[in-house]
Amino acid sequence: MAIETEINPEASVHSDEGRFGRYGGRFVSETLIGPLEELTAAYAQAKQDPQFHAEVERELSSFVGRPTPLYFAQRLTANSAGAKIYLKREDLAHTGAHKINNTVGQAVLAARMGKRRIIAETGAGQHGVATATVAARLGLECVVYMGADDVQRQAANVYRMRLLGAEVRPVEGGTRTLKDALNEAMRDWVTNIDDTFYIIGTVAGPHPYPTLVRDLQRVIGIEAREQICAAEGELPAAVVACVGGGSNAIGIFHPFLDDRGVELYGVEAGGEGLGSGRHAAPLNAGRPGVLHGSRSYLMESAEGQIIGTHSISAGLDYPGVGPEHAYLKDIGRANYVTIDDDEAIAAFHRLCRCEGIMPALESSHAIAYAEQLAARLSPQQSIVVSLSGRGDKDIATVAAQEGIEL
Repeated sequence: MAIETEINPEASVHSDEGRFGRYGGRFVSETLIGPLEELTAAYAQAKQDPQFHAEVERELSSFVGRPTPLYFAQRLTANSAGAKIYLKREDLAHTGAHKINNTVGQAVLAARMGKRRIIAETGAGQHGVATATVAARLGLECVVYMGADDVQRQAANVYRMRLLGAEVRPVEGGTRTLKDALNEAMRDWVTNIDDTFYIIGTVAGPHPYPTLVRDLQRVIGIEAREQICAAEGELPAAVVACVGGGSNAIGIFHPFLDDRGVELYGVEAGGEGLGSGRHAAPLNAGRPGVLHGSRSYLMESAEGQIIGTHSISAGLDYPGVGPEHAYLKDIGRANYVTIDDDEAIAAFHRLCRCEGIMPALESSHAIAYAEQLAARLSPQQSIVVSLSGRGDKDIATVAAQEGIEL
């Protein structure tokens, strides 16, 4: 059940305290306050330690493969007949998605705190694969919670996690998707608090997770800003990224926040259309409430119950969103739009055939909107799109849409 609360809507950003205007915060049971304060203190200390930053940067360079390229999508641009479309290639990072940036940083922090057991939750599986990968890299025990429906539609990633030594625990309750996996991970953390570190995969959850994950994902935007300036000699007209929980979007948005001439677009999952009720678009069709330890926009009923979500993309199938996105929406610094399932599938095919790049279905939402936006801009302008992950994990879903069983 989502809980409505009253927080001063005029409050400014206090990200060190976990608040973004009236969003964020820490709404958890008493048993989690101690561990969250321990994590907050450990991260505050690590941020001041050059050795922590040096270790994370070394892992990002030698293990993850950063910096990832910024790629000019020439044929996709020609197809749109408008602004130049650049792709920030997070799909080329180790394990095939931006998720690895955050998991590397949190795993290094876990090791500094003396935690030997890692837990995580995952929807599309990419965060689970990234967590299993860094746990293997550092010799840590790893358990990943995953909704039972997502276990079925992301079978390849489940097998990858098991090959990497992780235990994958299907969650049968509720909607059998990411929301319920996150609930089970929270319960595990409460039970095994002494030796366990919970790696949250997105910019949601109680403080300090939204700021911790954002800080670790900012590398996407820092690199993209430098790369587009080198390529074009100026900033882009717009930056576009898909939004589920919102980690890749906040990662690429953040270094552009003070560049007021750069429009920011977060693309939510419109599913079968906002009017159908079968979507996953809390920023476009939800309202503020509390879920999973923080206050943000949620999809909930008039009675305050979380309602079921739908998206062709498992990674966007979540009823909430990171609190900083809620704040950026309210102050008008970022625009949040929707792309439906059919538009995302069509963009998936166009990028495959125009550029030889198979995008994740999450990223396909951003591609579809970028194409529409490019057509409204001039050929002298440019757009940077976060290609958050690769799409081989989604080919069974795409094939099923065409009646093909792999």
